[in-house]
Amino acid sequence: MAATRASSLLILLLIIQLNLLFHLPAGSSSVTAVAQAADEQQNTKQQHRQPALVQSTCNSTSFYDVCIAALAADPSSSTADVPGLCAIAVSAAAANASGTAAFLGNASSDAAAAAAGTPEAADYRALLRACAGKYAAARDALLEARASLAQQAYDYAFVHVSAAGEYPAVCRTLFRRRQQRGGSSRPYPPELAKREEALRRLCTIALDIISLLQNQEPK
Repeated sequence: MAATRASSLLILLLIIQLNLLFHLPAGSSSVTAVAQAADEQQNTKQQHRQPALVQSTCNSTSFYDVCIAALAADPSSSTADVPGLCAIAVSAAAANASGTAAFLGNASSDAAAAAAGTPEAADYRALLRACAGKYAAARDALLEARASLAQQAYDYAFVHVSAAGEYPAVCRTLFRRRQQRGGSSRPYPPELAKREEALRRLCTIALDIISLLQNQEPK
């Protein structure tokens, strides 16, 4: 830890010296490149500092970097076994789904206030509310998966996580169908697309770890 802090200080001093020697502005490409390199170095060290079990478990998933980030965000991952890591991954997915449901609920309220009374606004608001419901259902399915994991019912946990991963796709389909019918001219929101992809990856990671647990079960 002390070595890491010392390395960070040396990088910071290097950036300051570059500014003083070459009178570089704070946002210059050279300084930015050094800062980005320092960030990448820190991220690499962060990954290498993860416990061996976290790294080996994430190696068995489809999205190693996302897996490492999700597990490292929970301090208990440093001492968890594989079932514990799986529970952390499922919880991360549930938190994502819950946050997106809240985001859509707020967006629905904002849409109502911005264009109250117009048919298109009402249609868009209905879409957002429907999507909020889908993400809430995904959250509930993931919570059921957590309960199944606690009982070592890995087959049920797999089913629940699989269902959770499908709900966001329903939301995208609703937008597409409304556009095809001419009910709404608004495209699928980019922010929602990002959240959908994030949840898809987290659910995939959870499914990969559940598969690992299933393979470890006595035959």
